[in-house]
Amino acid sequence: MESYATQNDGIFKSVCPLDCPDQCGLLIHKENGKVIKVQGDPDHPVTKGSICNKVRHMTDRIYAPDRLKYPLKRIGPKGEKKFERITWDEAIRTIADKWKKLIKEYGPESILPYSFYGNMGILSAEGLDRRFFHYLGASKLDRTICNSAGSAGYRYTMGGSFGMDPENTIHSKLIIFWGINAVSTNMHQVALAQQARKNGAKIVVIDVHKNQTGRMADWFIPILPGTDSALALGMMHILFKENLADESFMEQYTVGQQELKEHVKQYDPNTVSVITGVSVEDLLKLSRMYGEISPSFIRIGNGLQHHDNGGMNVRTIACLPALTGQWLVKGGGALKGNSGFLSFNGTALERPDLLLNKKTRTVNMNQLGQALLELDPSVLSLFVYNSNPAIVAPEANKVKQGLMREDLFTVVHDLFLTETAAYADLILPASASFENMDFYTSYWHHYMQLQQPVLEKYGESKSNVEVFRLLADEMNFPEELFALSEADLIREALDHSDNLYLKGQGYDDLKIKHYIKAERGTLFPGKLNTPSGKIELYSERMEKDGYPPLPTYSLLLEESDLPFLFVPGPNHNFLNSTFANNRKHQELEKSPKLHINIKDAIDYGIHNGDTVRISNHRGECELIAATGEKVLQGVLVSQGLWTSQPGSKQLVNTLTPDRLSDMGGGAVFFSGRVKMEKIKK
Repeated sequence: MESYATQNDGIFKSVCPLDCPDQCGLLIHKENGKVIKVQGDPDHPVTKGSICNKVRHMTDRIYAPDRLKYPLKRIGPKGEKKFERITWDEAIRTIADKWKKLIKEYGPESILPYSFYGNMGILSAEGLDRRFFHYLGASKLDRTICNSAGSAGYRYTMGGSFGMDPENTIHSKLIIFWGINAVSTNMHQVALAQQARKNGAKIVVIDVHKNQTGRMADWFIPILPGTDSALALGMMHILFKENLADESFMEQYTVGQQELKEHVKQYDPNTVSVITGVSVEDLLKLSRMYGEISPSFIRIGNGLQHHDNGGMNVRTIACLPALTGQWLVKGGGALKGNSGFLSFNGTALERPDLLLNKKTRTVNMNQLGQALLELDPSVLSLFVYNSNPAIVAPEANKVKQGLMREDLFTVVHDLFLTETAAYADLILPASASFENMDFYTSYWHHYMQLQQPVLEKYGESKSNVEVFRLLADEMNFPEELFALSEADLIREALDHSDNLYLKGQGYDDLKIKHYIKAERGTLFPGKLNTPSGKIELYSERMEKDGYPPLPTYSLLLEESDLPFLFVPGPNHNFLNSTFANNRKHQELEKSPKLHINIKDAIDYGIHNGDTVRISNHRGECELIAATGEKVLQGVLVSQGLWTSQPGSKQLVNTLTPDRLSDMGGGAVFFSGRVKMEKIKK
């Protein structure tokens, strides 16, 4: 059968590659070998043909005039974007020769990979690349910038990434979006909630900013950043006190019921109101709604885990459905993630056994600036792919300073000459997801999908798999480990998986059906992957790991006494730094705004549309004031990772701390403080 990529005309099934829980099924329309339209696939069981603007405009990204076509070599100072074209042979030979020399003189740990999920394809993000760096013996990267804190917290309570089936949202009668701007980041969850609302459901949004999701809600509850666990504990206090808790469910399916009941007495409404900024009346109303309305569903977002106490925030909220027995009701429960249902044999794919030195050091990706400037022995080579750390990593000024090091040999594999690539010694052009074979697993719904190439490679671009295959060959690594096709790698990941939810489905099924579903059943009755096999309201494992065994509120750690908490959240038309370079998406967002409470604005003499400077000891940023009632006093919120143009200061990560969260080694982007001033023109 002729490859989709070589067929000039037709409509072909595809998958959205973006780091988004929805992972939409797509249809790619081609004429004369080019994509003319990206459409949602109406046959996809969950996404059903609807897609966001980011994906609808994907052709602008694929055929962008500044997309990289050839390998490039730096010929000027770092950061000045002066490069010349070279061949792939020269690029691969240069990298291999440099690494062989570094390994001989300084050891393999002098080399550090840096990547994340700029492309969510499994082979692209965690395939032959991991195997290559394991065999090489490079420093390991702890990839914890996104959801690791919340995942760790949820795991302590529920045993893994297992939540409510989102398709059951239509049966819910109370839906709480907690710390998630779902309109911008999980649109099909919103569509399901809207369907439930037509059947009488109420939608509540709890967040630090009245964003698009907050404006869509029946009731928006503003909260002070980092106080989510206190609010959840205050709800538990009321549920127990007013006999709204399901004692029989807790007796059968949880451990620590009595300890928790005693523990939450200290979180009375007055105490919690002072901590959270939520009024006593609203706390009582919310708790009674949650205790009386069934089925109730909590969609736990990413935002509340980007704090010093982020893991405990999620761990605490994850306890709430157990108190009201919602896990036994269709449309009831909680959802932080569902990747546990679509797990595959990552060990077979990544081959961690190939790393001979079991004491190889690990670098946390949130502390890249520290690693490049302070680590001893030094990192002497950085290989960046699927990420743009100059923009997305915290303490951006530290990261830039590290990237400027003349003794740091940096290689960037990307579709564009990104802010990080500006500091590279070599740039390798990356193929787009539609040009690659890969498989995708959603962390929200229960469908795994196959991407077969529907386009021929752009220019001389290559996929991550191809690049690491070439490097392995040049480094004389064993062919039996690295000279594998994409189909071979997918088979290794799926055909030997012990995931019972997939019912033995593998690569051949994916190739025929385009997607396969995890047959999950229900969590209860059943046994969880916690030590007790139950929901752990009290966790002995947490106690052994040095944490409070019961859900507990703790203060943020920011060391300064600056007046404002600063939350740099996502916006509607970018996805981290992806699309931030696209003029159409910039125009849709209009400008980088700073949301300020009107009372704070009056105190500082700031009017809507003024340019304001926010700063701390890490750096400074200049944004456009948006005054009103969308945030509480003492809180500032920006949206989107705007790249700084010459003469501007728009990069919010110059202000964010590189401390690590309470658990999981996660980022604490939202736990920084700043001062604010109006810029006088």
